Amino acid sequence: MLNIQYLIEDVKCYAVVREMRWPKEVTCPHCGSGKIKKRGFHNQQAQRQRYQCQACERQFDDLTETIFEDHHQPLRVWVLCLYFMGLNLSNQQIAAELDLDQGVVQDMATQLREGIVVKKSQSS
Repeated sequence: MLNIQYLIEDVKCYAVVREMRWPKEVTCPHCGSGKIKKRGFHNQQAQRQRYQCQACERQFDDLTETIFEDHHQPLRVWVLCLYFMGLNLSNQQIAAELDLDQGVVQDMATQLREGIVVKKSQSS
């Protein structure tokens, strides 16, 4: 059986995330500055661009402060889950397509519905 996730290229998935996150220009998730310098790619994920903010000097990458950061599923699985959600497939159907447990897909779908970028808690 052919699993669709092996037909999706990681480079395109990272490009989709960049476009969704930064439709105009990359901005620092820490201070909001657009003065950004590219710092090569992540050691384990070759398509994951690293950056350094020239304003606050903090480093970040494509997935910093997103729901994809620090998750076990590859980015292509998240992108496919989002795509299948757009096709209105049930969690059971998505789980079957991605060869995942239905509970894992339920958690992913919930997080995707809440938003890609992590909302910072606002303190008074």
